[in-house]
Amino acid sequence: MQAGRINGVTLQLAPEEPEAGPWRVATLSAVMTTLMRNGPREPADSRPVVIAVDGRSASGKTTLAARMQGAVRGSAVVHTDDIAWAHSRFGWADLLTDGILEPVHRAAAVSFRPPGWPTVGREGAIEIPAGCPLLLVEGVGAGRREVSGLIDALVWVQSDAEQARLRDLGRVGTPGGPASVQAIQDWADEEIPFAAADRAWERADLIVCGTPALPHDPSTELVVAPPPVVL
Repeated sequence: MQAGRINGVTLQLAPEEPEAGPWRVATLSAVMTTLMRNGPREPADSRPVVIAVDGRSASGKTTLAARMQGAVRGSAVVHTDDIAWAHSRFGWADLLTDGILEPVHRAAAVSFRPPGWPTVGREGAIEIPAGCPLLLVEGVGAGRREVSGLIDALVWVQSDAEQARLRDLGRVGTPGGPASVQAIQDWADEEIPFAAADRAWERADLIVCGTPALPHDPSTELVVAPPPVVL
């Protein structure tokens, strides 16, 4: 681990992940206005703006995506965990592309049933209505390199590794959470090399702190930083 700093508080980061900064407080509404400008330029293009919310496990991605969804009426969220369900932890780029992003770019309604769902008896499908103004794709690898051409903006959530680990441990056995401590370790054994190879933070349009120390109003504000300069 390496250390970064936010308002005098040290963040423990993975060795390959650069420290973000300088950090500042921004309103959620201002952030969304800026990100939405990355969407389609043609007035006749009725497809949604597509924003990926990427970051490490338990970094705060799901909470951030929910806040972003609430800021844009009629928007939708797709969780990569649902695409990967009973399929593969990270071998799902083709499913995201073919099942979600390409139809969305055609301004089509989406009703996608990932191939792993029938194998475990999971009912339903991932639904995105036509005319949706914003699609948020949330999860580890949401902004992965293979789909970067189909994403309008990428937000990387940077968090303190120890705080994220404690969050994960607190979710063991809860609905939607890891089944065991061993499940957390099994996930990390794949996530760490995946993130190190993909380096989504280098393609980010914005960094958001998932374990912020700067004073802010969590209902209306975010702690943000510009993306790192890639040499």
